[in-house]
Amino acid sequence: MKILVINCGSSSLKYQLIDMENESVMAKGLCERIGIEGSVLTHKPTGKDKYVLEKAMADHKVAVQLVMDALVDPEHGVIKSTDEISAVGHRVLHGGQVYSDSIIVNDDVKKVIRDCFDLGPLHNPANLIGIEACEAAMPGVPNVAVFDTAFGQSMPEKAYMYAIPYEYYEKYGIRRYGFHGTSHRFVSGEAIKFAGLDPKTAKVIVCHLGNGASISASIGGKCVDTSMGLTPLEGLVMGTRSGDVDPAVLQYICNKEGKDVNEMLDILNKKSGLLGLSGVSSDCRDVQTAQREGNKRADMALKCFDYRIIKYIGAYAAAMNGVDAIAFTAGIGENDADIRKSICDGITYLGISIDEEANKVRGEKRMISTADSKVKVMVMPTDEELAIARETLALVK
Repeated sequence: MKILVINCGSSSLKYQLIDMENESVMAKGLCERIGIEGSVLTHKPTGKDKYVLEKAMADHKVAVQLVMDALVDPEHGVIKSTDEISAVGHRVLHGGQVYSDSIIVNDDVKKVIRDCFDLGPLHNPANLIGIEACEAAMPGVPNVAVFDTAFGQSMPEKAYMYAIPYEYYEKYGIRRYGFHGTSHRFVSGEAIKFAGLDPKTAKVIVCHLGNGASISASIGGKCVDTSMGLTPLEGLVMGTRSGDVDPAVLQYICNKEGKDVNEMLDILNKKSGLLGLSGVSSDCRDVQTAQREGNKRADMALKCFDYRIIKYIGAYAAAMNGVDAIAFTAGIGENDADIRKSICDGITYLGISIDEEANKVRGEKRMISTADSKVKVMVMPTDEELAIARETLALVK
């Protein structure tokens, strides 16, 4: 069975075609600048040369059709007909409180995605457009919505409620949802298998560290807490996001600078984090280069980044009354040995001991803790596309 995985952004579309017989990627690619001048499709068929097409894409419907054309093209395609595609799995940012699992798309599902536009204004509209574009391009082929917030739906009330008037939860569903859920579910499951832990009781902390960053705590593969909240702004210091901040800071700066709350949220989402602290870049690698050159603000920014992660790991170990494994994943988590070591050096009280040689790894599944470490620590590459494909397969096979 071949499954197409689609991840639509506001002006982009990432895709992978996966053969689920052996979970191999047949082709993957990216449509960029959809609805903007200079649209381009980059198509990478496995075992063949990369194909780049510069062509106007007025909307996601056009982009989906170009993807279909690329997949069946005699020269750089990988299938003879789109009839070979058994289902399409879609990453959908927000499912509100309605869906705690992936689901085959119907009119009710599309209504829920639409109802959550306010909670995911950049992603949910694009996600729905991608679903409807696939429905138009491949009538009768099932589409599956895999919600980024689904993993966090197993959190208990004490973890997801905000201590604000309850009426706002009742009226608007204001609560903590968590994001990167597809990655957290995949990595926590793989970590349990890799470490040989009991799948029913294993206490796992996943550090998904990239430009966007979040931490989850799970017991037996079920999320009990996660660092992002109503939106992806809460939690860790990120590339451009502030993470946790006293809400009074918004009012204070608004009054001092004559800004409104929308401008302040833009600052917290796009001009803060590593970028705001360092003044150098939102890219961790650039900030590290500046740190090595003696830039004190860059040094401070990276220490703030590590410190927030250390605090969350400690909090989640306390919340679960212990931890069996910690898994590092995503761009920084998988590739930056120095940051992994810095974080682990701050939580040695948990009985963690890191193997310095084993930690010298990039993008490869590996145990980096020593044999006598009380907590197993590992690098576990995430694969959100494969996770989406697996969820899709389970629903349509």
